Amino acid sequence: QVQLVESGGGLVQAGGSLRLSCAASGSVFSIEAIHWYRQAPGKQRELVAQIRSGRSTNYADSVKGRFTISRDNAKNTAYLQMNSLKPEDTAVYYCNAVIIVVGGSNLKYSYWGQGTQVTVSS
Repeated sequence: QVQLVESGGGLVQAGGSLRLSCAASGSVFSIEAIHWYRQAPGKQRELVAQIRSGRSTNYADSVKGRFTISRDNAKNTAYLQMNSLKPEDTAVYYCNAVIIVVGGSNLKYSYWGQGTQVTVSS
């Protein structure tokens, strides 16, 4: 099976930076796309950024110019560099990956990490 583990969350002051990591392990053949979502208390989960196998990226308008998503295929790891953080960025951040597993007949499966808390103080 496949596991996704996020790390890098924490408490930071407004204007600060954090880098989140999302590491996939297990029977990973290839990662087709990686998405970062976030969910603030009382709000719906929203897509923050995504990166596809061809490294094309997309961002939510609220984070454009401040967040950067990247991936290291050799490590099966994705990153979310978050700069100029604002209190409204406070949320639990989740990694989601679309993965082709070893021996999976090229079928794509979606996996979620456990989430990591990001808190931005004003």
